[in-house]
Amino acid sequence: MKPTHIEHLGIAVNSLEEAIPFYEKLLGTSCYSIEVVAEQKVKTAFFLIGQTKIELLESTDPEGPIGKFLENKGPGVHHVAFNVEGLQANLEEAEANGIRLIDKAPRKGAEGLNIAFLHPKSTLGVLMELCENPNK
Repeated sequence: MKPTHIEHLGIAVNSLEEAIPFYEKLLGTSCYSIEVVAEQKVKTAFFLIGQTKIELLESTDPEGPIGKFLENKGPGVHHVAFNVEGLQANLEEAEANGIRLIDKAPRKGAEGLNIAFLHPKSTLGVLMELCENPNK
């Protein structure tokens, strides 16, 4: 696997309404996109810092992945996302190298990206997301 860059850092928050003004003030920039990703039971807000994005994640369902994360761990860093070229090939390579996959095939994520997650039990405790822009 050869990521081109860190695509974004995902941060779970209880409320985007509360978190967005905090991050706008902290980072000195505005939130540029808010999007509901119904399939993942999440509402996202994005900030751009250089080439890297900060993605705030608010659960839309307590039984969804972010809802469960917040219940178990509280607000905080949820995942690190890497941009890759050839997402499916990268998943196959990761699995061949003994990394457990949450997603064996890419699926649609926020901002129209194709995404897939690697299980934190096989990545030293860090939930990792691989992202590919299908329009590039």
